[in-house]
Amino acid sequence: MNNILSVAIRQQAIYVSSKASTENMTLATAALVAGLNKLGYTISEPLLHALQHTTPDYHAQILRHLRKVMGVGLNWAPLVKNWSEPTGETTADHIITYFTNLLGLSGGTRLACGHLIPPDTFPLERYNGCPFCGMPLETATAVYSGQASKLRVLELWTDDDATEFLKNLLASKTALDATQQESLRQLLATLPMPAVKITIKETLMMVVDILIEQDQATAAQHLFNTPTDILRYLWYKHTGFLQLVSPKTVARRQQRNQQHLAYPKTTEAKTSVKASLKLKYGRKQALMVAQWMNALPADAAKICADMHPQREMWVRFIRALRLAEYSKRAGFEQLQTIMDRFYRGDYEVWQARVNQFRLRCDAASTFYLLQQRPGMFARSLFANMLWFGPEAAISAFSQVADKVPARLLFTLQMYASYYFDHQAIRFVKPLGGGTVKQLQPNKLLALYDQQELEQMQQAVTNLCLTATKKRFAAVPTDARTMYIDPALFRIPLAIGDRSEQIQDLSATLMGTRFPVQGDKVRLFMQWGKGMPAQHLDMDLSCHISYEDSIDFCSFAKLQTTGCLHSGDIRYIPAQTGTAEYIELDLPVLAAAGARYVTFTCNAYTAGALVPEMVVGWMNSAHKMKISEKTGVAYDPSCVQHQVRITKGLTKGLAFGVLDVAAATIIWLEMPFEGQVVQGLRANNVQGILRKLDQKLSIGQLLEIKAAAQELQITDSLQADETYTAQWAMDTAAVTKLFID
Repeated sequence: MNNILSVAIRQQAIYVSSKASTENMTLATAALVAGLNKLGYTISEPLLHALQHTTPDYHAQILRHLRKVMGVGLNWAPLVKNWSEPTGETTADHIITYFTNLLGLSGGTRLACGHLIPPDTFPLERYNGCPFCGMPLETATAVYSGQASKLRVLELWTDDDATEFLKNLLASKTALDATQQESLRQLLATLPMPAVKITIKETLMMVVDILIEQDQATAAQHLFNTPTDILRYLWYKHTGFLQLVSPKTVARRQQRNQQHLAYPKTTEAKTSVKASLKLKYGRKQALMVAQWMNALPADAAKICADMHPQREMWVRFIRALRLAEYSKRAGFEQLQTIMDRFYRGDYEVWQARVNQFRLRCDAASTFYLLQQRPGMFARSLFANMLWFGPEAAISAFSQVADKVPARLLFTLQMYASYYFDHQAIRFVKPLGGGTVKQLQPNKLLALYDQQELEQMQQAVTNLCLTATKKRFAAVPTDARTMYIDPALFRIPLAIGDRSEQIQDLSATLMGTRFPVQGDKVRLFMQWGKGMPAQHLDMDLSCHISYEDSIDFCSFAKLQTTGCLHSGDIRYIPAQTGTAEYIELDLPVLAAAGARYVTFTCNAYTAGALVPEMVVGWMNSAHKMKISEKTGVAYDPSCVQHQVRITKGLTKGLAFGVLDVAAATIIWLEMPFEGQVVQGLRANNVQGILRKLDQKLSIGQLLEIKAAAQELQITDSLQADETYTAQWAMDTAAVTKLFID
């Protein structure tokens, strides 16, 4: 039940089982509602009636879970007490303290960390720890509550809702983000596997993993159609990546994360990286994979051609799994043929033939091959339009457009104007937790003038919209009216830009905009939960963009125009972790001409961002307090959005952008290299924002659907088809609009 409750809370709901008691618990429910109000929640009427038939133990379980998710009970004390008033510390204070300790001078105050603080330097009465080394010496688990100006409404979640949500996840037509992946695992641990067709390979790998954990390797075998499916599963089990990220890419990222400003990466760090990627399998695992390979339905030549793009990875796995040895056993004749042809290279590679004809400028042969794989044709359409000319490419693609997945059609339509632009610099995020990269415009764009490029944009848009309308029109419906919540026009479709971190409070798509309710926004970061006391330096910072300049607020600059930092902590206390805050003053930032403020967190310590770190921001129309005794400034009721770092190769992460003029926060997740905020490039952030703006919104797609099916859009919730913001929270359900 805890698993289903966790998933329900991400959907702004509370799960109540159909087996709930018939006894009325009105008084106990009132206590639960009061506890929820302190955490910033209220409940809907259907949920209220359902909770009245649940036990006080379940009420306590709901509150315990929410408090755990929101970090109530952890250490939220920053380095500085009442940090809204600057301590006045200077660089000179650090220099004097450094030489005092280096030379072993006497006089001053000796702290528990061992450092001697000279007189007339840091005002020690203002600190919860050592101002010189950043070690906390005092903790505080008490937090504020109930300061929020707006409560979030929790809806009722039933057994049917949980089952339907699980089906939607399995049938999703886009790859699941980290939050959906964890929800899928939690639901499958509690609910039976429904009979649903799984179309996304990454989702399939998670189901395979669950089946194997349940000792159903034979059942899992039937889910593999190609050797790439097997390789994807093996790589997922080894690294946690559902995508096929090159080992070299992972190694380079890990090695760069080990670099530090104060010292270069060590030989031990390099050895650790190699050891983490080393493959080692037992006989049982090797036999299981050998049986999978031997049972693949395709012929050996096709299997080998499918293995070729990842040949280097396959060579490593073949050796580690001893597949050559198993191929000599009786009953493994198919595997023996595969091994023989793979090592001899006795097969034809489809992509090689495409490249060959393309270099010869043989449009007919190139398009003939691409039409055999419509998805690959869609991914290379823009480049082929520039290479062969737009008319030939569009004509060939239109013949297979009906076979292209809807998500690819929407992607083409969204990014056509972004690609066919002489001036536009494209921003992409490579696989494997890679940082955002800049791509210069395609050099072939120079062969066309502006009018021709605009015609290409229009041709792609018309083709994609025509194909989409045709698919919607083919779906029978008895509806005559449609209601579209205005909020859906601000929510982008779940295509690309997947979040790799978990959102425990509300599952939100990248690009979603949050209005600022008051004049202050308070960033927070909590890390070190459940870990022993140690040196672990994570930094909360913000990057401020002006019209012709930039500014920062970080551990190196605790106070700047419109921003105030709570102090740099470099050590974590045992088990409860520690916290940092930054408060942003919107009127001051606006008066200074600030355009954007980007929220960031970095791993200053060698390595990546520590797992279980939580970052987010608070917002309220009412004034949010800061404790004068402890400096605690956290109130779970004021939290507008937060994410939990789980895994990956991220050294720095931008997790939100404040548009100062619009008083709006855009949620995004943009990894970047560097252990300090200065490693963030402002043009990368603006490029990602422009890319998000190009994305089709859910409301726009629904308008296309209404036009294709001749539905009248109305303002009434009593319409035949009703699409609300609550419905859109299940992003997997939204993909049902992707008609393939």
